[in-house]
Amino acid sequence: MGRKLYITGEPHEETALLVGAVRRGGRAQDSLDELAQLAETAGAKVLGRVTQVLQKPHPATYLRSGKVGEIAEIVQEKKISTVLFDDDLSPNQVRNLEKALGCKLIDRSQLILDIFAKRAKTAVAKTQVELAQLDYLRTRLTRQWTHLSRQQGGIGTRGPGETQIETDRRLIGQRMATLRNRLERIDQQRITQRRRRAKYRRVALVGYTNAGKSTLMNAMSRSGVLAEDRLFATLDATTRQCVLSSATTVLLSDTVGFIRKLPHKLIESFKSTLDEVRQSDVLIHVVSAAHPRFEDQMMVVRQTLKEIGALEIPTLLVFNKIDALEEPELALPALKRDYPEAVPIAALRGIGLSTLTARLETMVKGAQIEGAALIPVTDGRTMAGVRRLGTVIGEELVQVSNNGQPAQEALHVHYRIASDRADELAHLLAPHKGLRQVPADRAYPHSHQ
Repeated sequence: MGRKLYITGEPHEETALLVGAVRRGGRAQDSLDELAQLAETAGAKVLGRVTQVLQKPHPATYLRSGKVGEIAEIVQEKKISTVLFDDDLSPNQVRNLEKALGCKLIDRSQLILDIFAKRAKTAVAKTQVELAQLDYLRTRLTRQWTHLSRQQGGIGTRGPGETQIETDRRLIGQRMATLRNRLERIDQQRITQRRRRAKYRRVALVGYTNAGKSTLMNAMSRSGVLAEDRLFATLDATTRQCVLSSATTVLLSDTVGFIRKLPHKLIESFKSTLDEVRQSDVLIHVVSAAHPRFEDQMMVVRQTLKEIGALEIPTLLVFNKIDALEEPELALPALKRDYPEAVPIAALRGIGLSTLTARLETMVKGAQIEGAALIPVTDGRTMAGVRRLGTVIGEELVQVSNNGQPAQEALHVHYRIASDRADELAHLLAPHKGLRQVPADRAYPHSHQ
């Protein structure tokens, strides 16, 4: 993925102008600061910012005409090659703005997709990113700068390749179907891997991008996962054994970081990676305590967890980078006062890790219960329900009877389930409560004749 094409035939540094809308009660500069980080991560040099107070986007150009004219003048004066919008734009808005500005225009979703394409190294990550990019591209086939004949490259052109303006949506749909089938096979492989690891409890690290999850992963598991001070350094879910004590070992997974306005199509495409979060017994929410807007980032993470169906999983809140706090003598007591259940750490220096490990072990032990049940082999619905609610650790084919009825085959299922789902499972298993296992010599009396 990602052969670059340049209009002059020579590599050049893209120059970018950032554009954001200020809404009532909003903080445009904070969001534009993050957009600037994204732009620099994608390889652009930011030359300026433009904002406009806007309660409702203009349907044709998002911004009002006067502001569009102002941006066009800046583009010409500073020789801007790319205008980056902090919000998502409709295809019609993109067409009108590109015509008015005379340069490439990229919205926030495409910028994030481009960074993901740049970061993707494994076949799984590349497949997930390409699917999201194609899904995004389907409604934007008329964008002037994507036409192959213009030979333009750089930000926004990485990924599924140079797409001609007349590309048939049907062909893109076929490619997307191929990618989805590939990801479904990957899902099945990962499900099989999880079943093999069923004896271990699963813990996933979640948090805003660049909060220090990978550094914490390395510190806890003594592994060599890539840890860099940059956005989206980790795309693939990485799982390692982590010994909490002589009696407790867990599987610890590091996953892709979250960010505000994360493209929904990207969340859908990264289903197989985010399943590591959904299937976990405990989450560790890693927060960069040194970030000036860490509480906003916490809200974004919680909203994303809700969107992927993982908000109800028991979560341990961890404040990382306490060694980088400004005025720590004031900031650290405030954190402990406002978040008494959280664990303050500095993963890079190993500060607070023993406390974190002890708290995590307590949560892991209390998060789930184990049990066993007898389920007739003919009742696939109940068996599927057990797998949906918990984890099947083992199963054995046995003979059972109910109040003297003839023996029948059943599965003796050993399961592990979150304690807060125990009542739901008990209700599911209630119809088979009267089943009793029958010894082999009684199940087949004719075998002794």
